[in-house]
Amino acid sequence: MSNVILVTGGGRGIGRATCLRAAGAGYDVVVNWTRDRAAADTTVERCEALGARAIAVRADVSDESAVRAMFDEAQGFGKLRVLVNNAGIVAPQMRFDEMSVDRWRQLIDVNIVGAFLCAREAIRRMSTRLGGDGGVIVNVSSAAAYLGSPGEYVDYAASKAAIDTLTIGLGKELAEDGIRVNAVRPGVITTEIHASGGEPERAQRVAPSVPMRRPGEPDEVAAAVMWLASDEASYITGTTLDCSGGR
Repeated sequence: MSNVILVTGGGRGIGRATCLRAAGAGYDVVVNWTRDRAAADTTVERCEALGARAIAVRADVSDESAVRAMFDEAQGFGKLRVLVNNAGIVAPQMRFDEMSVDRWRQLIDVNIVGAFLCAREAIRRMSTRLGGDGGVIVNVSSAAAYLGSPGEYVDYAASKAAIDTLTIGLGKELAEDGIRVNAVRPGVITTEIHASGGEPERAQRVAPSVPMRRPGEPDEVAAAVMWLASDEASYITGTTLDCSGGR
């Protein structure tokens, strides 16, 4: 039975780059998507061109029943070995006192509850304590977790800080279950997430504040994700790797 990687939010940006790296490394790929089927299908096609089997599975990660169904479908595709908790959202840039409760709830449901749900379902299938063969969870956090994103995305930054703590706790809790849990904290990366925050060119604007004086590329983050998923990182768990150009 083949080894399967499930990447949430796998249709675009860091998610797509991770899917392609995984396909090149010999994984069969489950590409999760929620709204953009065409982007997910493109990712599938590019994975297949690299010799991998790949499927696109629609699931809102904040919906418990949808997440369970997605993991059942992934398990039918092969042996789940890696979960990449990549799906996440931002809302339009604004000061904290201008934000609504509805905004916070939607962001928390996707960025925090979604990661919790996906991690739980992966654990139930991977844990040696529960009869699984072990595996790896890689969470995609953000440099915002330690920068705070004042005046823009304080709520998003707080949600990613929760992912950092989840990584530490699960890394310790699952160490004897054959599951390693780590995270990557991307900095300013050239993805479409900036447009959803209302500033498509944000990466270029912020670049001068990065010690390396440029934004990162999705594939650079994907390389870090897949290294943590690999056997080369076999003695690393509960750790977060900054991929932020020194910011």
